[in-house]
Amino acid sequence: MEQRHLGRTGLRVSRIGLGTLTWGRDTDEHDAADMLKAFWEAGGTLVDTADVYGDGEAEYLLGQLIDGLVPRRDLVISTKAGSVPDPDRRHDGSRGHLLAALDASLARLGTDHVDLWHVHAYDPATPLEETLQALDLAVSSGRARYAGVSNFCGWQLAKAATWQLAAPGARTRLAGTQVEYSLLQRGVEREVLPAALDLGVGLLPSSPLGRGVLTGKYRHTTPADSRGASDHLAPFVEPYLDDTATRIVDAVTTAADGLAVTPLQVALAWVRDRPGVAAPIVGARNAQQLTAALSVEALSLPDEICRALDDVSAPVHRYPDHDWSTL
Repeated sequence: MEQRHLGRTGLRVSRIGLGTLTWGRDTDEHDAADMLKAFWEAGGTLVDTADVYGDGEAEYLLGQLIDGLVPRRDLVISTKAGSVPDPDRRHDGSRGHLLAALDASLARLGTDHVDLWHVHAYDPATPLEETLQALDLAVSSGRARYAGVSNFCGWQLAKAATWQLAAPGARTRLAGTQVEYSLLQRGVEREVLPAALDLGVGLLPSSPLGRGVLTGKYRHTTPADSRGASDHLAPFVEPYLDDTATRIVDAVTTAADGLAVTPLQVALAWVRDRPGVAAPIVGARNAQQLTAALSVEALSLPDEICRALDDVSAPVHRYPDHDWSTL
C-alpha cells in the first residue's frame, strides 16, 4: 500500500487507515485479529483507536494483538483522549485529564508510546494553550511521537496549529486532524481544509463511506446486520438517509457501474485522493468488509468521474468563502 506523509512532518502512514470504533463491542477478538492481519499483509500501517472506544476495550484488544500477531514496529498506532462519559461535560481538555488518559491508554495498549496522539475534541472550558501543552509534554516525554487534534472546526484548528508553530522547537507542530469527510459530508471544505492545507496539517477523514451509506447497502432497505439496524448506531446512520444522500448514492452507484467496480471503491477513492488527505480511516466490522475497502488501492478515478461526483455532492459555500464581488 502506498505510504503518505502526514501533513508537513516526517511521519509516513498508509493511505488507508484501520479504525477500531467497534472493537470490543460489535467486533470480537477473532474478527479484530483477522482484520489486523489482513490490513498488515496488505501493507497497511495506520491503526486508529481512542480511549473511549468500547470503554477502553478497543485499545486493550489492539494491545493483545500487537507483537503476537503483528510486529509493533510495523504499525503506526493512533489514539485519542478528551472525550468523557459525562452528560454535563462531554469533553475534558485539561492537562491533568489528558496526560492521565494517555498513561491509561499506554497501559491498555501494552506499549511505551503511541505514534500519533489526538485531542479528541475541542474543550471550551479549558484554555487552548493548556490543552496544547499536554501534547507538548506527551511528545517531549516520549509517550507520543506526533500529535494532532480531532473534530476541531476551522478557527479552532487554525488557532491551535498557529499557536504550536509560534514557538518552533519548544512546541510540537500539529501533524494531523481527524474529521468526518465524505461525499455525504463535505463541510470540512469550508474552513477546516483550507486551514489544514495552509498550516501543513494532514487530514485523516473518519466515516469516509458516509457512515456506510455510500456503499449502497441502504438504497432499498436496511440490512438486519447493518449499523442502521443497530439500536446504538442507528441514530448515527439516520441523518444520511435523506433525499440528498439518496441522490449522491445513486450517482456513486452509476459511476461504479460504469467503471465495473463497487460503490464502496468509488466513494473511498474519491475521498482518499482529495487535496490534503493523508489517509481515510475505514471502520470495518469484519475482515470481509475490510478486504473490500483495501481493494481500492489499485483504483484511481477518471477526472470526469471526479468532476461529476464533485458536482452532485457540492456543498453550498457562499459569502465569505468566495470573492464577495462575485456574489
